[in-house]
Amino acid sequence: MHVRTLCLGALALGDASGYEIKKLFEDGVFSHFSEASFGSIYPALTKLTDDGLLTCQAHSQEGRPDKKVYSLTDLGRAAFQEALFQPIQADKYRSDFLFSLIFANQMPTSRVSEILDNKLEELKEEHNRIEAEGIVPNTPSSDLVKEFGAHVTVSMIEFLEKNRLRIEALGCETGACFSTPCEAVG
Repeated sequence: MHVRTLCLGALALGDASGYEIKKLFEDGVFSHFSEASFGSIYPALTKLTDDGLLTCQAHSQEGRPDKKVYSLTDLGRAAFQEALFQPIQADKYRSDFLFSLIFANQMPTSRVSEILDNKLEELKEEHNRIEAEGIVPNTPSSDLVKEFGAHVTVSMIEFLEKNRLRIEALGCETGACFSTPCEAVG
């Protein structure tokens, strides 16, 4: 989704600074869905403000630069509603974990086990975070999204635990690694 739409969506939840919007994508409610960097958020906020979709008010802070707080205008709210009717792009799933598993036959079994343990720990922490997190706004649709996230995470944990021996069997014995055409460099 375009960063412009992401910013409009964040501001549909309430007024916020660029930093607060970034935090929503970094470790807040939107962290499960999309990424948005400061390098893309601030230019988008400037353009949205220039286009009349947002207002920006500077709030004084003692000993610090003014805090710019953005708000949706009626035009911005209408633009966000319109964006919700645009075709939705297919989700892109990227995983360093799965990339590593492609090459499990070139790693010692102990390394494959370590990668698997780390992934399981990460998924369990993610599941706990999803369960503990209060989603704003607290609506039936946000509850459904939270439930979906919890279900996907539990399914991944169950799959990895069920297939642990199969995954570990992909590893090689020390010394036998890199015996495929993809030899180690050096």
